[in-house]
Amino acid sequence: MAIVPANAMLFNCLSEDLFKPLASPSRAFNAALLLHLHARIFGDTAEPLRKSDVLAAIGDFAADYAASEIADDDATPADPADPAERRSVVYRRLFDAGWLVERRERYVPVVEFDPEARLLVEELARLNRGETRSYGGAVLDVLGSLESAIANPAERSEALVNAAKSARAFLSHLRSLAGAMRKSEERILREADHGAAFRLYFEEFVARHLVSDYRTLHTRLNPFRFRSGIVREAGRALRDSLTLRSLAEAGLREGRAPTMEASERAVRADLAEILSIFEGLDRHLDVVADIVARLERRIAAALRTLDHRDSDRIERTAAALRAVASADDDLAGLPAPQISLLRPPIGEPHCYAPRLRRPPIESEPLPEFELDPAIEAFIAAKDAFRLRVAVTPERMVDFIEAQIGRGRAIRGSQIRIADVDDFVVFQRLREIDVLFDGSLRRRYRLSRVDGRVANGWLDCPDFLVERAGTGAC
Repeated sequence: MAIVPANAMLFNCLSEDLFKPLASPSRAFNAALLLHLHARIFGDTAEPLRKSDVLAAIGDFAADYAASEIADDDATPADPADPAERRSVVYRRLFDAGWLVERRERYVPVVEFDPEARLLVEELARLNRGETRSYGGAVLDVLGSLESAIANPAERSEALVNAAKSARAFLSHLRSLAGAMRKSEERILREADHGAAFRLYFEEFVARHLVSDYRTLHTRLNPFRFRSGIVREAGRALRDSLTLRSLAEAGLREGRAPTMEASERAVRADLAEILSIFEGLDRHLDVVADIVARLERRIAAALRTLDHRDSDRIERTAAALRAVASADDDLAGLPAPQISLLRPPIGEPHCYAPRLRRPPIESEPLPEFELDPAIEAFIAAKDAFRLRVAVTPERMVDFIEAQIGRGRAIRGSQIRIADVDDFVVFQRLREIDVLFDGSLRRRYRLSRVDGRVANGWLDCPDFLVERAGTGAC
């Protein structure tokens, strides 16, 4: 199975001017038009559309779009005033950039999205929809796929590839969360106006990141409670040679690797990547926590600087203290002090304290487990049994050649079966013309003959196996 590099898709297949409409002054209009064509006009249609229909759709969209947002372009300062000419200019812009391709079917011009450009506009549509990432769904997706692949490696090995892909996507989203929070922090710190800075902090940082993504990571039912299960399953699969071999054989059979060694390396790499990602999540969470704590300290410091001292209040307090000091010793006329010994006064414990760093999790190295010799012997016996009952082309050729000897052909009733190993091969001889995708058909020919085979091991119709290109004896 050929693997196309990502840079080949991006730089060798796409047009050089593909992003030109999205970088022009009218990029908002062009992007909205591309999304409209992708979702509403082409939509689920399997066949390309007539050029006239596409031009009419562009004209209708441009008419509904705000006139102040249609001004363009790289070549012309504004679109033509005539609607027919304007839609032709917009169509030609997308066609020249490589978003649309045009051809003729029975002298009728038809239009469709460029195949590579369609992949890109689908990603733009996904971003425009603002699809959110569910942490719980991502972690459960990795755990479910991993358990499915380990429980049935021969039939569901593709689930391991999906688990590794989901783990990479989950890690990428955590990294993007930290990057987005840093970007919000820089915007807040660059803002000179305190009011605008506070608005950015609460509307963008708190509402967008703290309340949604960051809160999800610190709830009691946070998705990381499944992390230990993922680490346990991945580590167990890496230590189980039978599971690794079954997954590798399935990958080779399904065409995901050219050789058995490459398939096993790919399986080990996927499992090791899943294990590394979910064992190292604490580092990414610490980065996010540091950003939150740093910004909270800066916002608290800004609030303290906004609390200006009231000089009049200080003067009034000083005057009250002087009046009390100059009063007579008779305090009968003074109000009772509002002091309660049952309730302590407000002091240092009530002051603002910055968010503390999470204490590091104490970890102990896992002990080295030694397998029981009986278990190792059982695994070796299972491997030997699988090799003994497996019929390979080489094993079948050796058996036939040993039975025919110098002759040209041999009947099934003439074959002597000495032990179980001979019987395992003999009972598959009647399928030699279709076995192993017919690879032995060029060497041997199978034909039916009268009589039956009854040798104490098997009772079936007789058959003749002869070397290809020779006559029967």
